[in-house]
Amino acid sequence: MAYDPTIYRGAARHYCNGRPPYSADLAGVLGRELALGLGGRLLDVGCGPGVLTLELAAHFSEAIGLDPDPDMLAEGARRARELGVGNARWIRARAEEIVGLDLGPFRLVTFGQSFHWTERERVAEAVFDILEPGGAVALIAHTVEGRTVPPRPDHPLIPHDEIKELVARYLGSNRRAGQGCAPDSTDRYEDALARTRFGRPRQVFAPGRPDIIRDTDSIVDGYFSMSSSAPHLFGSSRDQFEADLRDLLREHSADGLFWDWPGDTEIVVGAKPA
Repeated sequence: MAYDPTIYRGAARHYCNGRPPYSADLAGVLGRELALGLGGRLLDVGCGPGVLTLELAAHFSEAIGLDPDPDMLAEGARRARELGVGNARWIRARAEEIVGLDLGPFRLVTFGQSFHWTERERVAEAVFDILEPGGAVALIAHTVEGRTVPPRPDHPLIPHDEIKELVARYLGSNRRAGQGCAPDSTDRYEDALARTRFGRPRQVFAPGRPDIIRDTDSIVDGYFSMSSSAPHLFGSSRDQFEADLRDLLREHSADGLFWDWPGDTEIVVGAKPA
């Protein structure tokens, strides 16, 4: 698919405050499932501002975040300095360009909610080639389907359905992405990997965090971090949309606090034979 550089325009500064975190046990589950250890290298594809890159960097000798958006990479580099992560570096490129980058071998290649933006089978085959024997690819995302919802604390849920209706009033009913609309595919990650040399992958789940409490600023940032409601899409109506969003949230929570359970963290694992 052709890359649209406006997909996440203006979203980078909203991303980390606006996106709910993955499972607190993500690194532990990956370590147990894939026998990760210091000495190997990590490539995080479609890294955005380095959420996974920086969370996992301590388990590798080097962590590389790869993304085509320069603002996302700049935010990742800033956060690395802030967190004191010294073994991360950043490369501006698309996943489809991996073959020509001469990056060397990797123990693990991750996609954090980014695999769907790629030419999946082509990219998976390229990843297979750069993995060391016994290495793995991990496609990581939040999932609520079939998962047990934990008890809810004394805060209302985020009114996502009403917020999506508000977005649609400003941007139309088609889910926007850059200059066009988001790809609509029913093809699951597992099916795409199964058609490559990885073969049928396995699914692993890390327990989601049951105690995520989001404030109004975080929820506003969350929507501005999405390709479907990135700031640039609203044009001159951006400030009015934000005001309407804040009014909507105020109607649902007097103190501006909401419970968020994005689900468990699903990890689709494809392994390269040792």
